[in-house]
Amino acid sequence: MSHLTQEERDSLPDSAFGLPEKRAYPIDTRARASNAKARATQEYERGLLTAEERDRIDRAADRRLAQDD
Repeated sequence: MSHLTQEERDSLPDSAFGLPEKRAYPIDTRARASNAKARATQEYERGLLTAEERDRIDRAADRRLAQDD
């Protein structure tokens, strides 16, 4: 997975994030969607995300992973 520059990140639509209101957890590629799921679980276990936020990220990432490339 390549590094996402700030310019690239800024150019992504809100819909390309697991938490669009925070523009957090990019899911624009299959690799980033998979990574978002893993990071969300870690952050939830640390108490930094609510169960609802983790579930929203998982659902968004799952939709991206189900898409054909």
